[in-house]
Amino acid sequence: MLELVLALLSAATVGVLLIPLLGSRFDAKSRFEGELGIYRDQLAEIERERTNGILAESEAAAARTEVERRILAAADQAAAVPSSKPPSTLHKVLPPGLALAVPLLALGLYLQLGHPGLPSAPFARGSAPAEEPHMDIARLVVEARARATEHPDDPEAQAALGEALTLEADGTVTQPALEAFNKALQRNPGDPRTLYYLGLHQAQSGDSAAALARWRDLLTKYPDAPFAPGLRAEIERVARAAGVDPGLPPAPTGPSREQQDTMAKLSPAERQQAIRGMVEGLAERLKENPQDRAGWLRLANAWKVLGENANAVDAYVHADSLAPVDARQLADWAEAYVRQLKPGDPPPPAAVAVLERLEKAEPRNGLALFYLGAASFASGDKQAAARRWKALLSRLPPDAPIREMLEQRIKEAEAK
Repeated sequence: MLELVLALLSAATVGVLLIPLLGSRFDAKSRFEGELGIYRDQLAEIERERTNGILAESEAAAARTEVERRILAAADQAAAVPSSKPPSTLHKVLPPGLALAVPLLALGLYLQLGHPGLPSAPFARGSAPAEEPHMDIARLVVEARARATEHPDDPEAQAALGEALTLEADGTVTQPALEAFNKALQRNPGDPRTLYYLGLHQAQSGDSAAALARWRDLLTKYPDAPFAPGLRAEIERVARAAGVDPGLPPAPTGPSREQQDTMAKLSPAERQQAIRGMVEGLAERLKENPQDRAGWLRLANAWKVLGENANAVDAYVHADSLAPVDARQLADWAEAYVRQLKPGDPPPPAAVAVLERLEKAEPRNGLALFYLGAASFASGDKQAAARRWKALLSRLPPDAPIREMLEQRIKEAEAK
């Protein structure tokens, strides 16, 4: 409506300005009188320049002759057109008509093709409109809800649903999201994503102390995880808002820049020896501070990288004695066990205990299904072995190299 009013005001203003034009006559005689005044001024100027000596007599005479010629030509042109004849209707109406029609035409096109009610959008050409992120989140929620409905016992599906619902609520952990996270926690108590969002819900509910305790424990378990810096920042933010000490554990320290440069100059054998020396140094420090759970986990990972799987297992045992490890660390621990096995050997009882914890945390974990199947087969429980191996076989792609061997083991387990 505002655009229409402005356009009408513009057209009215143009119309007022055109009134003198509509009422005037284009008289040829009046035009000649105007031109004659100009020529008189030119003649007077020529005379002044001649008197002042700027123009010679011959130059002044030539100039006067040219001006007089133009006066005669103008008089002839004025005489050819009757002074009383008004301009044609077309010449009289066309200019003001165009002046009024242009703004009205522009208004019509804008109302037809434009969007008068749409607020301005200062985005560069090709930028995504503001609605697209909301559309993506809505689609994410639909997909996550469908997956959680299809796999209600899958902790990953429940955690993904809770996260999608939280994103949909602009970062607020709503009651449906909380229910999804609680379901995920029941089936996978150590899932970092679930633990983070449950802490976020506690912080949003006003229980900052519980949120900080949960997050500090999570940070202790995952000191080197990619999300650790962001989690530290969140702990500091909530602690600052609550007016309490964040109580952050010390951040893990890696090699200095100078040490990294020195390592880069070493040969592969020298570099391996230097790494081993640092790992052994960490092991010595942990003997003096055996309660450093994060240090034991770093040591376990370092021994695995070096291929020292027995030492890695020992480090995981120390870390687990201080606080139970999560599913990811259970998988690394179990892998350190099975790497020590000879082909065809079943896992030892200590490894079976770790694998059973892993299977409970992640029922579809391939490592747990395969080696627990081997342990069941070795103990005579062929039915349990076939069940686990079939579950693993259903998850393998058609071209997996292990399929043929696994199918053969299933036949042996089902043979009478």
